Amino acid sequence: MRKPSFMTPDPNTWLDSFRFSIPIKIRYCETDILGHVNNTSYFMYFEQGRIEYFENLELTDELFSKQQVSVVADLECQYLAQLYLRDPLKLHVKVAEIGRSSMDVHYAVVVNDELKAAGRGTIVLVDTATGKSTPIPETAREKIAAFEGWK
Repeated sequence: MRKPSFMTPDPNTWLDSFRFSIPIKIRYCETDILGHVNNTSYFMYFEQGRIEYFENLELTDELFSKQQVSVVADLECQYLAQLYLRDPLKLHVKVAEIGRSSMDVHYAVVVNDELKAAGRGTIVLVDTATGKSTPIPETAREKIAAFEGWK
């Protein structure tokens, strides 16, 4: 069963919509005996990119503090082509949508302008005292909207 794609309206247009990216150096320990990147490594790349995205927007205090923390509620990856140890990997990250207490974050794994994998996940802001979701601060919403070019 094939899930509907979040790469809308098509993969190329979706890829062109990203405004933030970082290089990722693939480590030997992330590969198998044939030199392929292990499927679990993609999720570590997503985490690294997500954290750097929020740091770039100076949102660490709003989204990661003693009072509230961002947690992953779901995460998925569509593997489109294999990655290898020496591939010059670039990871693109964007917030695609913001709800009351959650964000839909998208990831594009690219090597030499070729989309190798696509991911998405829901991040929820949680109050550390109650363990329940809490609204995303307006300042964080504004910074993300401005960066992403939303109207």
